Amino acid sequence: MRKLTQLLLVAAALVAAPAFADVKIAVLNYQMALLESDAAKRYSVDAEKKFGPQLDKLKGLENDAKRIQDRLGKDGDKMQQAERERLELEFKQKARDFQFLSKELNESKASADRDMLKQLKPKLDKAVEEVIKKGDYDLVLERGAVVDVKPQLDITRQVIERMNQLR
Repeated sequence: MRKLTQLLLVAAALVAAPAFADVKIAVLNYQMALLESDAAKRYSVDAEKKFGPQLDKLKGLENDAKRIQDRLGKDGDKMQQAERERLELEFKQKARDFQFLSKELNESKASADRDMLKQLKPKLDKAVEEVIKKGDYDLVLERGAVVDVKPQLDITRQVIERMNQLR
């Protein structure tokens, strides 16, 4: 019975093979197409300018907290209790400020990223649709779902170029 099933599967595959011979397949790295577009690169530069001061402030708080922690670790035993308590309190305040500002920055950046994606997604979808139509592809797979692919089957660059042409 098992041999018969295998034989039927092989026969079905041989019969269906000519039908799949004319199928035109492509692969697309959707995320790369989005992130490598000119608009996304411009957004990245703008975001760096916009969020740079907050990031610098976070780095400053981190450095201050580390300096205090190092001092407490190195000289804490030799310090008077009042000085050690003052430094510990200062360290805790820096850590709280860091956490608050970090959360605030992450939320602001995530919101800005969502807004950018909302603006670029229709453009990307249109570029993908146009490349698929122009190439007359029957099947387009996400690059992450494919183990290996010949470079000539990857349409990601074409989509990026088309997206950059759209206004």
